[in-house]
Amino acid sequence: MQRSKNDIWVGLFVLIGVVAILFLALQSANLLSLSFQNTYQVKAKFDNVGGVKPKAAVRSAGVVVGRVDKIVFDDQTFQAEVTLALETRYVFPKDSSLKILTSGLLGEQYLGIEAGADENNLGPGDTISSTQSAVVLENLISQFLFSKAADSSSLDVNK
Repeated sequence: MQRSKNDIWVGLFVLIGVVAILFLALQSANLLSLSFQNTYQVKAKFDNVGGVKPKAAVRSAGVVVGRVDKIVFDDQTFQAEVTLALETRYVFPKDSSLKILTSGLLGEQYLGIEAGADENNLGPGDTISSTQSAVVLENLISQFLFSKAADSSSLDVNK
């Protein structure tokens, strides 16, 4: 009887440990966000969203103020339409701007919102028009190489 009672306690302890590890793994991969705050949805359009995914953080001054709800492709404007779920306790002026930023050198991408100066605040269903797309490293490298090639060809012509 004593042995089966110990087996039950050990099994329960192992089960709690597995659930805790699963919770931490999902939380660190940004696949689970436990927020019980009310939110309102705001939309924005980007030419390139890079590696931003749904559930990515929306930060202002380093503080998470919301999450990316969904990302869809608009085949009329050929842009990515991003829907944000901002917490209702945070309000931003209508002329606020969004940037796609990266945590560290090669970290995860998130949206950074900078507050504007308008007297009216964003509300549910509003659209943020001032956006800055993600910086694509391959494009920067190709522009650099192209400019170096153009510089070297202009030096050959001048000789």
